Amino acid sequence: MDERGQAVLTGVLQAAEDAAPVEAVEAVTGTIAAALHASRVSLLIADLSGRALVRLTHQPTPGGRGRRQNEEAAEVLPFDGGPHEQVLRQQSTRVIPGDGRWTVLAPVTERGEAIGLLEIALPQQPDESVIAQIARTAHALAFVVIANRRHTDLFEWGQRSSPFTLSAEIQRRLLPAAFTCEAGAFALSGWLEPAASVGGDTFDYSLARDLLHVSVTDAMGHGVASALTATLGVGSLRNTRRRGDSLVAQADQASRAVAEHANVPGAYVTAVLGRLDLRTSRCELLNAGHVPPLLVRGGRVVPVELPSNFPLGMFPEERYRSGEISLLPGDRLVIVTDGMRERNAADLDLGAALLEIAHLHPREAVRALSDKVLATAGPVLADDATLLVIDWYGGHGPRRTAAGAGIDRASTH
Repeated sequence: MDERGQAVLTGVLQAAEDAAPVEAVEAVTGTIAAALHASRVSLLIADLSGRALVRLTHQPTPGGRGRRQNEEAAEVLPFDGGPHEQVLRQQSTRVIPGDGRWTVLAPVTERGEAIGLLEIALPQQPDESVIAQIARTAHALAFVVIANRRHTDLFEWGQRSSPFTLSAEIQRRLLPAAFTCEAGAFALSGWLEPAASVGGDTFDYSLARDLLHVSVTDAMGHGVASALTATLGVGSLRNTRRRGDSLVAQADQASRAVAEHANVPGAYVTAVLGRLDLRTSRCELLNAGHVPPLLVRGGRVVPVELPSNFPLGMFPEERYRSGEISLLPGDRLVIVTDGMRERNAADLDLGAALLEIAHLHPREAVRALSDKVLATAGPVLADDATLLVIDWYGGHGPRRTAAGAGIDRASTH
């Protein structure tokens, strides 16, 4: 990195540190604009629907487009197959000439989690060093957003193109902070397509030094009662996982927690729990009354055969049993909830769909599959449809990414 690039990054980080959390992005984009003599710099964050970008602006005076909250405005830009969507999906910086200026779009991404885009309008065509500098700055901006959204609801508000119900709010808090994670040996991504009345689905993961922990759960029922039951299950699983308990012990404790504390008599949670050893590729799996996981290997999709167990909370005195598979480089492990298989969604040939999207990065695969479910059973689902996709590369080494290899220069806007 040259001295100019170092100065820009230093200025970006200092601006973020000096600003209040709600003003951090504005301060950073202002620093970038001054350094690059840009006429406009914007952060476009990914909408929670996964099908739009949102331009957040602070407008002290009335007017402007999009949703408003006091002096904040959020303009939703639905995906239309154009350059913005392409840059987000392909994760490659793009330069677009037009109207006497050049617009640079760079992905704002951290470990595969697509936070949004950095959009910069420049008065002259950028050279390769400027483009590389913008790409690095966009990456730094991802950490600025991650650090500051812990302290404010601004980003969360901007990402919500429609209001949440109470049950959806509870469910949202049960999901991991990032839906995608890239590492040396694997990449994973999860997605939850909610029903009209939240159905209690969750997914979760946590990465230890040599272990990857995953879970997909589905609490009985719908609405707030289901979300509260899910809270018991996920809370117990996280508690025992963080204590270092075995997979079987995690299931045992969660089953007792649901049985003892759920407000709904007979409440239960189906689940698939997993623990993948990153050194050996051995994956321990436990199925508690859930849809069997699917293994995509060598052009075939097969269910993973595991010992049968009751759902968590149904018979808390029963002991749980786990099974084990060994993953091979190129394998894809897929865990779904019954919302992907039941009612109208059953018309989707899930095996064929998984093979059709086998070439996609997990982040794009989960969204493509959720789109297929919506096209088959939507536009409003009767039950939550949730999936977690894990790609196994093998080798506990340098991180794999989905970033594009080169710069895409468009000839037209």
